[in-house]
Amino acid sequence: MPRLKIDRAGLLSWVTVGALLALCALLAYLQYGWIGEVSVAERERMRASLQASLERVSRAFNEELTTMCIALLPPPGPEQRVEQEYAGRYLQWKQTGRQAGLLARVAVARPEKGALALRILDPARGEFVAAAWPPEWQPARLRLEARMTGQPMWRPRGPGGGEGILIELPRFGTPPARPGMPPFGLRETTWLLIEPDLAYVRDTLLPDLLEQHLGAQGAAEYEFEVMTNAQPPSTVFRSGPALTRPDAAVNLFEIEFERLMRRGGPPGMRGGEGNRGRPPGGGWGRWRLAVQHREGSLDAVVERARRRNLAVTGAILLLMVAAAGALLRFTRQTHRLAQLQIDFVAGVSHELRTPLTVIRTAAYNLRGPLAGNPERVERYGALIQQESERLTSLVEQVLQFARARSGTAVREREPVALAPVITETVEAARAILGGADCEIEVKVDPALPHVLGDRVALKQVLLNLVSNAIKYGAGGSNWIGISAAAAASNGRPWVELCVADRGLGIPENEQQHIFDPFYRGRRALQDQVHGTGLGLSLVKSIVEAHGGTITVVSEPGRGAEFTVRIPAAPPELRDEFAHSAGRG
Repeated sequence: MPRLKIDRAGLLSWVTVGALLALCALLAYLQYGWIGEVSVAERERMRASLQASLERVSRAFNEELTTMCIALLPPPGPEQRVEQEYAGRYLQWKQTGRQAGLLARVAVARPEKGALALRILDPARGEFVAAAWPPEWQPARLRLEARMTGQPMWRPRGPGGGEGILIELPRFGTPPARPGMPPFGLRETTWLLIEPDLAYVRDTLLPDLLEQHLGAQGAAEYEFEVMTNAQPPSTVFRSGPALTRPDAAVNLFEIEFERLMRRGGPPGMRGGEGNRGRPPGGGWGRWRLAVQHREGSLDAVVERARRRNLAVTGAILLLMVAAAGALLRFTRQTHRLAQLQIDFVAGVSHELRTPLTVIRTAAYNLRGPLAGNPERVERYGALIQQESERLTSLVEQVLQFARARSGTAVREREPVALAPVITETVEAARAILGGADCEIEVKVDPALPHVLGDRVALKQVLLNLVSNAIKYGAGGSNWIGISAAAAASNGRPWVELCVADRGLGIPENEQQHIFDPFYRGRRALQDQVHGTGLGLSLVKSIVEAHGGTITVVSEPGRGAEFTVRIPAAPPELRDEFAHSAGRG
């Protein structure tokens, strides 16, 4: 019944662990899917947030340009004072403008004698000075000259328009009447040309806007570049290497000409009429700002976070699986230990009952008529002594096992000669085992060094090995071999003690368990060989407490050989021991 209960408990532990493993597998599958969904949602959220931030950057950038243009435009007034108005507005902007460094150059272009004359503002003198057209302004010159000849007022521009960086703000008026022709309509008569400072845009304005709308840390996480919307596009500037997979992009440099018309346009085009003819750059933007995460892309960032989350989740699940495995292992060990303890209690009870029964029976007979027969009395006395020694040995073994478990298997150490210990052990084994008819062959190296150890504990080691050899290995040949010799390993002297038999041997699947407490082999249980399963466990504990090792070599049908290796005593202790013994 106890074994049946233990088997049921073991089966229940297996079922529990199996259910836990199945649950872990289900959680792993679900977590993988959930993390994937969360990663996709997070990627879209980050991309949408980045795009919204860039749109705010675009609006703020365009607002700065538009504000600068509005600040430079005077109200409509006499054509003769337009340059003085522009100069005054420029000086006021440089002194009070929030982004005063944004403005690089200001010029005025107007038709004179059939050509387009250019006058650039000299900030030191505060007046416009005639100048040649700079090479980088030639595209603007061609556009303005085309308007002078009566071509459409606004040339449609979109991607590929090639606007450059120069901002052209027209001033409207009535053109001079030709001979014989009445005046007709309003036309562009003067143009205010504004050139933003590209270095200031690159080094100050855009970084400030990115930090303002993305945050200092967010702006530092991205590389950005500005390209023209012309075909083919050209690079205005970039913060690092060329972008390969931009995470978001937005148009820049889109002047709000509707607002400019409400301030500086002719009366017929104020109040929003400018929307009827889309001004240059409206709705498209001359530049395109693109950003990309420094780690490659937002996809790479999200994927890295996804892998990290999967790794953490996997580690947690593996920890759960390891805990389940450890629980199963400990449960099996507990069940096995419980069964061994039950077997131990049964074995010890049997071992105690046998000598006690013999002693009680012999004592009862000695009280009867047999008490007058000296020969019978002597025989019963010897029987009582033999069983008492057997009982004492059993109790001593249990006590030594308890001491070994508490770490006191070895008490006092001293140099010990093994030859006398071997002789005493052989005699004690024969007496305990009832004069077993075995041939015990002893070979001891005459130059065998002493060992530093506990004499009583070492005798117990040898007694247990010899007793096991007599009980389990003497069948058939009835031969037991005991040998002791000096050995060396890693420059250290050792003493090697071997106990061999020619019995049936130890099955290979039992050799790894024979040193476990309470363990008894299958054949010992079948043949009902007396024992408690503590002998070899106690031997191993004592040997390891001496700093030694014990190994077994066995083949079925060819016996077994146990080898104990114990460090030899240091030479100075051996010499001191020999001197003390000789003087005594």
